[in-house]
Amino acid sequence: MAGDVLLVHETFDQLKESRKAWVYSAGQRRVRRAPDFAYDSAVPFTNGFVVADQVDMFNGAPDRYDWKLLGKKELLIPYNNYFLYSKKNRYKDLLQAGHIDPKYVRFEKHRVWVIEANLKKNARHIYGKRVFYIDEDTWQISVIDYFDGHNQLWRMGEAYALYFYQEKIPLYASEATYDLQSKRYVVLGMSNEERKSIDFGIKAKKRDYTPTAIRREGR
Repeated sequence: MAGDVLLVHETFDQLKESRKAWVYSAGQRRVRRAPDFAYDSAVPFTNGFVVADQVDMFNGAPDRYDWKLLGKKELLIPYNNYFLYSKKNRYKDLLQAGHIDPKYVRFEKHRVWVIEANLKKNARHIYGKRVFYIDEDTWQISVIDYFDGHNQLWRMGEAYALYFYQEKIPLYASEATYDLQSKRYVVLGMSNEERKSIDFGIKAKKRDYTPTAIRREGR
């Protein structure tokens, strides 16, 4: 999978115009269109553990669910995870069987807003219900419970928050999805072994986001 690239073009209103996506396969050395990359279509390279609208904890059109605000509560959530983000740590040390090594993860008690999303009767999705826990200070999603079609807890997601003080931006060090039935998990967004994790000053051009461009990016 090393060298594969996923390119997504987002639209302002995904109910009127769906997003477009392309995948570059380093093994085949070719770009192909990824049809219908939305809702519960599987994200490439995640072995089926993550679907399209799970990335960044939630994204895309919200129309397949009925949404309900349940209120707020105090909860231990991942917070200020600079150690998990540090370039001093290697992936082989951070990732262990079953879960991220707890000694690298930091939690704080915070007020969170709880939002429940229930799948509409005539809608299709692998998750019958989701419960979101949203940090009151950053308004980032911190934790999600994922339920199957029988209302059984199936998976849970954690976003390991940190704050970039120079840019005044709260973001994630990474995000993990734990499958409680198979006892497996996947982590997205780790950058510990990258030369540069996020470049806030890059001057991007439109041509950088074309199918031809991702063929150049793939190695």
